[in-house]
Amino acid sequence: MYTEHGNLTWILSLLLLSGVLSNEWKVEYQPSVCAVKGSSVVIPCLFYYPKGEKVKEVKWSHESKDSYNGPFIFDSASKNQSSRFQYIGDKLLGGQNCSLKINPVEHNIAGKYIFRFITKSLTGKWAGTEGSTLKVVDLKTSVTNTSGHGATKEGDSVNVTCRNSCDGGDVSSAFIWLKNGVSIHEGPSLYWRDISPSNSGNYTCSLEAHRGTTSGVVHINVEYGPKNTSVSVRPSTEVDVGSNVILTCSSRANPPVENYSWFKVDEDDVIIVENKSELHFREFSLAAGGRYLCSATNKHGSQNSTMVTLKVKAHFPYIRIIASAAAALLIVAAVVIAVRRFNEKRAREPEADHVGDQQVALSIY
Repeated sequence: MYTEHGNLTWILSLLLLSGVLSNEWKVEYQPSVCAVKGSSVVIPCLFYYPKGEKVKEVKWSHESKDSYNGPFIFDSASKNQSSRFQYIGDKLLGGQNCSLKINPVEHNIAGKYIFRFITKSLTGKWAGTEGSTLKVVDLKTSVTNTSGHGATKEGDSVNVTCRNSCDGGDVSSAFIWLKNGVSIHEGPSLYWRDISPSNSGNYTCSLEAHRGTTSGVVHINVEYGPKNTSVSVRPSTEVDVGSNVILTCSSRANPPVENYSWFKVDEDDVIIVENKSELHFREFSLAAGGRYLCSATNKHGSQNSTMVTLKVKAHFPYIRIIASAAAALLIVAAVVIAVRRFNEKRAREPEADHVGDQQVALSIY
């Protein structure tokens, strides 16, 4: 890619080789120029003409148009000039620099550019028909995962490189890297020795001198096993018998958790009770109390939560009710026994009176 500095160097070298003045009609170009889409570029140009000629008009054309009759992308004789194409040659038309600056560069303006000039003499018309060919390229990116995984996993070593094919085999361009649109690094490469989920995002590179040059998006998606696995309980870990209780297992993972498992820990036994993210007790019983934990799993591993303990608090009112009922039964039983004894006593009293009468009768006789 050619900058204004590169253009000046090229022009000075030609002037030294060819001499400032020439007696022939001639236009000299850099045969090919390369530029990145979105940048600006200078097409270097020098032109010569015989002594005594005075330049009246200069014109630039694209190969898609007639280089003699136009329309021209730049025409000093026209008042309507495109802001994209700027003539940066000698402002006085007696000079020799005929360079053209293009900003911004797009793919649809690639191709051959031809310079033409007209002097005040009747035969003073010349076009450098060999022209200069502009090649327009995009910045290219490549991603290398040195760990050899198909997907990028937490802990992998990852290298992302930006390339400007105008540089050829040398990395002479100065680059900047952006993450989600924010500048984060200068240089041709980004390297993570131990990549983490926080490095996930959309990355692009640009030429430092031309922020409008943007590569395609490199999407870095760092996968990892379950993290921060935890249990939440609604409404509370202290539960009324017969009430509704929900335990929810949550975890952060990429890709998302594929399977949740619930376990009840009873002494030395661990019993699996459910394979969903939520564990429901629609009518909580005394036997359901105890310690629970969940496990979250994806393709990169598993993680267990800490244990939660469900305590039963609602069985105490039932004991009071049972005790009250038992007391009532005891009272009823006591009353029944008392009534029965009373009846038995009454049944014995007439018998005693009859015996007394018999004794009285015997004494009379």
